[in-house]
Amino acid sequence: MNAPTCPQETETSATKASPDGVTIYYDGSCPLCTAEIDYYKRADTEQKLSLVDVSSERFQGDEQLSRADAMARFHIRMPDGRQVSGARAFVEVWRALPSWRWLARLSRIPGVVQIQEMAYRGFLHLRPLVVRSYTRFTRKAQHPNAR
Repeated sequence: MNAPTCPQETETSATKASPDGVTIYYDGSCPLCTAEIDYYKRADTEQKLSLVDVSSERFQGDEQLSRADAMARFHIRMPDGRQVSGARAFVEVWRALPSWRWLARLSRIPGVVQIQEMAYRGFLHLRPLVVRSYTRFTRKAQHPNAR
């Protein structure tokens, strides 16, 4: 990650957490992940998210989160310092975004987070294929006449 490009972006230390919001650890080398984070930035009207690009050479893990773990799975850090990953992490991000709070509320239904976690784990196995497809699709959309 270069110098922060928006107020929500933080330094690359895993210990830098948002004092009153959610710190998201994301893979900035993944075009699909970056697109999702860009969407979250636009939806973050209350400035509740801090972003840490774990693909940055400057990223340093800590006792709660190693670089390898951060690259392998979606992680967040709550304002109280708790580390959350996977589907539960997405639910906390949705809870922080006004336009997504309805989805966080749906996740309170018993069993929903477990189903989301199973789906997320399935996605992780398919992620390389999904990212390649996404990259091809966006490249074609940007350059429709290119082969």
